[in-house]
Formats: sequence, structure tokens, C-alpha cells
Amino acid sequence: MTTLTINEEMIDRTVFENKKAAYYTLGCKLNFAETSTIGKVLAEQGVRKVRNGEKADICVVNTCSVTELTDKKCRQTIRRIGKQHPGAFIVVTGCYAQLKPEEVSHIAGVDLVLGAEQKLDILLYLDDLTKKQESGAVIASRTKDIHTFSPSCSSDDRTRHFLKVQDGCDYYCSYCTIPFARGRSRNGSVASMVAQAREVAAHGGKEIVLTGVNIGDFGKSTEETFMELIRALDEVEGIDRYRISSIEPNLITDEVIEFVAAGKRFAPHFHIPLQSGSDEVLKLMRRKYDTALFRYKIEKIKAVIPNAFIGVDVIVGTRGETDDLFRETLSFIESLDISQLHVFSYSERPGTQALKIAMSVDPKVKHARSQQLLDLSDRKHRAFYEHFIGKEARVLFEHTKRGESMQGFTENYIKVEVPYHPALINQTRKVTLQGWNEGQSALTAQLTGYVE
Repeated sequence: MTTLTINEEMIDRTVFENKKAAYYTLGCKLNFAETSTIGKVLAEQGVRKVRNGEKADICVVNTCSVTELTDKKCRQTIRRIGKQHPGAFIVVTGCYAQLKPEEVSHIAGVDLVLGAEQKLDILLYLDDLTKKQESGAVIASRTKDIHTFSPSCSSDDRTRHFLKVQDGCDYYCSYCTIPFARGRSRNGSVASMVAQAREVAAHGGKEIVLTGVNIGDFGKSTEETFMELIRALDEVEGIDRYRISSIEPNLITDEVIEFVAAGKRFAPHFHIPLQSGSDEVLKLMRRKYDTALFRYKIEKIKAVIPNAFIGVDVIVGTRGETDDLFRETLSFIESLDISQLHVFSYSERPGTQALKIAMSVDPKVKHARSQQLLDLSDRKHRAFYEHFIGKEARVLFEHTKRGESMQGFTENYIKVEVPYHPALINQTRKVTLQGWNEGQSALTAQLTGYVE
């Protein structure tokens, strides 16, 4: 792997004249925010986004590597892009590129592989868009040398934006490769986050989702705290609502919960990774909490914010998860007042400590366990929606038109569908929630008034 030092004076801007680019993102919302920033950087040099039916000159693929299946999907996507855009200069970045740069560089069509430290400085490395005859060039730092926090904010939808507030992770859970792909925990300053939120508001954005790898760890780089961040963001005029993306149960403090309950702009919506409802499995995973702490956090949220939506991540089939331990997980989750599960099957990841655990779970057993949890999730999600039928809510309507209807979300993340009307786009309106739509995917609603 090679690390280059290039300054902006070395950029040959003539390289980008009349060029078109296509962007592909796999994985998390953090990746989407970073891809959006890459697109903005290239757009400032005159590179426009490719339109439907056009062939791109540059293709940027931002990859994920959370499971082996994800790696496979990344490879398939890269090969498909090469066929869709013959002759395009293909750049691959993201977690898969950082973890396995040489492997990625040998995928047919790849010209340049950028590591985590280099991805948002892409402009500095596109000095020549000539296709490589053999493997692509690799420009990546070792994980221990990843120190930079590069700000990102997606702007593909004028209604909802994803603001990257933190990157990297110091936790080293036994099943996870994220610390190796993204480096140590780091963040921007509170002041810089507020400045980006104000820019979103100035461009008409109404909702911001705070994203990162471990956002509750915010502040290590700047000697600030996550609490200071959300207090400051809550004061930004023009933003209707913020959502806190996935936050570790040991880092969502009572103070944060109580602030969301009383604050002006933070939505009653939490996403908290559980991963297992068995204390024995949590120890094998090297998680930093137990089921008692997790239960307390759920009960605390529901005590002060009864209408809160709570999404929960669970991993099934990890090494060491016996039938009895899975039953503990199932029983524990059934007992929680949560709204939805995000279920993942454990995937073997090279270099992780989980591989030292002897007992593995058969793929068919993993599938069966996943289905049990997905069924449980469906029941809890449906019950959550139906609890609010007949009640008033505030809905921020979005741009996408679906046939004769349009959709939006309540503050507590209930999807709402109404007949399409352009005047509703990017507007927050009061509604009375009614029954399910035809596809059972959203609640219908009756508009009742404007939000003052």
C-alpha cells in the first residue's frame, strides 16, 4: 500500500472538463453521507452526475464489509458497473477497500483503490483518468495511521440530510471489523457540526439524522461531549427535527434521554444495538453492557417518552450461541417494549477474536433463528403503528411520488401515506392517523392543519 502527499496546487483541473460521474454506495448511512460529499467535491470541478442512459467517465463505488455476503455484493456491483459504463475510470473506496485493498485492486475494471484516510481527498488522486491495463493502483494508509476526521453531509434529498458527526470505533467487539476498516474514534467539533446544520437549514433541509460509527463516543478528538453536541444543534433555527442514529446502550445516558423528552427539535426516535439478549453471548461478543442495563435504558425511554419509537439491532448465530442461549435472546426481546428489530446473521470475519470461539452455528439454524426474530419484529412493529391510529401527529412529507400517493414520517417514525400533492413536499403538517394503506406498509392520514 502507498500513501501519497499531494497538495491542491498539484491538481490538474483540465482532467475534469466535460466529465460525467456515477456514484454507487453500499452499506450504512455514513457511507451515503460520504459519497454525497465526494460527489460535491467533483461537482465543484465541473464533473456532473450522469443522467439515465448516459455512460459515465468516472465511477465511484463506496463499499461496505460488514459480512462476507456484503463483500460478495461489492464485487458483483463493481463488475456490473464496469459493464454498464465501459471505459469509465473506476474508483473503489470504503470499508472493503480499506480491509482488502489488494483484493479489490484485482477486480476487473478497477483503476484506483482509496483507503479510509484518502476517500474524501479523492480529487488529489485523480490526476490521470487513463484506464489501467492490469490491477488498479492502491493508495491507502495502515489502520493505525488513520487519524483524519473528514466532515460529510448527504444532500441527495432536500428534506432529510445525514450529518456525519463521528467516525471510527475503539470498542473492538469480537465479531466486528469496523475498527480495522475505519480506525480509532474521532470527530469534528461542536461548532463545525452546528455550522453544517445551519447550511442544511439555509438550503431548505428540514430533518437531519446524526450518523457515525459510534456517535455516543462523540468528543474524544475535541474534548467535548455528545450532550454538548445535541444541546447546540437543538438551537439551530430552520431545522424541524433531528434523529439520533444507532447509539450504544452504555452511551445513551439518562441526561440524553431526558433532553430528547424536553428538547425542541430531537425526535422521539432511538436506535439501540442489543446484538444479543443473552448475557453469556454478550460477554463472548465483548459488548460493554448486560441485559439488565439494556432493559433499564428501554424502560427509562418509555417512562419519559411513552410514544418513542425504539429500533433494536440483533445478531443471530454468533459463535457460542447455543439453542438455549438463543431462547434467552428471544424471551428477553419479547419482554421489551420496543418497536422494531433489525436482524443480522453472524458472518465470519478474518482477523476477529470471535474466530477463537470453538462452537459455530449451522447456516440453516441461523436462518431459522432469524425468521423467528423477524416474525417477532413484525408483531411489535404492527402493534406500535396500531397504537397510534386515531391520534394526531406531525408528518414531514418527502419528495418521492409513489403512483398517486406520497409519504412522510411522523416524529416517532411512523410511515404515513396520503394522496400526492406537490404543495406538501418538504412541509410538516398535522394529521390524524387512520388505518393501514393497501400494501400494509404505512398508515393513511387525514390532514388537519399546518404546523406553526
